[in-house]
Amino acid sequence: MARYTGPTSKKARAFGEAIYGFDKAFERKKYRPGQHGNSRRRRQNSDYALQLMEKQKAKYTYGVLERQFRNTFERATRSKGVTGEKLLQFLEARLDNTVFRLGIAPTRRAARQLVSHKHILVNGVLTNVPSAQIRPGDVISVRARSRHLNVIQESVGAKSDVRKFGWLEWNPEKMQGIFMAYPEREQIPEKINEQLIVELYSK
Repeated sequence: MARYTGPTSKKARAFGEAIYGFDKAFERKKYRPGQHGNSRRRRQNSDYALQLMEKQKAKYTYGVLERQFRNTFERATRSKGVTGEKLLQFLEARLDNTVFRLGIAPTRRAARQLVSHKHILVNGVLTNVPSAQIRPGDVISVRARSRHLNVIQESVGAKSDVRKFGWLEWNPEKMQGIFMAYPEREQIPEKINEQLIVELYSK
C-alpha cells in the first residue's frame, strides 16, 4: 500500500474533521464525500467501525503507512506509561512532524519532502528519513544552502510569531530548533481518541 497522495479535502470530509489544517473546501462541505454524503439518514457505526476510523484518522493525519503505524504502536506497548499517550508521543517525535511543528514547512507533506530532498539536519548530520525518531535534546536545523528556498522562507516568516508548542524551542537566527521533551497529551492539539486505537489493536 502506497502513502495517500490524493485530495486532502476528500479525506477530511470522510473523517468529518480538517485533519490537514484549515481547508476552504471542507468548510463549505462538512459532510461525507459521495452521492449520499449529504443525506439526512445516518447509520449507526459499530464499535469496531469507530475504532478503525480513529486509527485511520491518526494514520492519515501523520502520513504513516499501516506497517509503520503498527510498529509504532508495538513500541508504545513496550514503553513505560500509558500506551495511547506513548503512541501519540512517538508520532509527534517523527522528523517530518517535528519539521512541520517547528514551522519550517507549511504542512506535513511539505515537511516530508524537505526531509527526503536532503534539506534538513539532525544534530548537524544530514538526515533524509522522514520517519526518523527525534529524541529530547536533538537539534533540527535547515541546511545552510537550503535556507533561501521560498517554501522555507515563507513558512518560517508566516509562523515566526505563532509557535506555541511547549516541547519545542526555535531559534530564527540560526534556523534551528530543539526537541526539548516528549509532549504531554494535553499539549498535542490533534483531536484523536487514542484509547479507541488501543482497543482496536487489543482485540
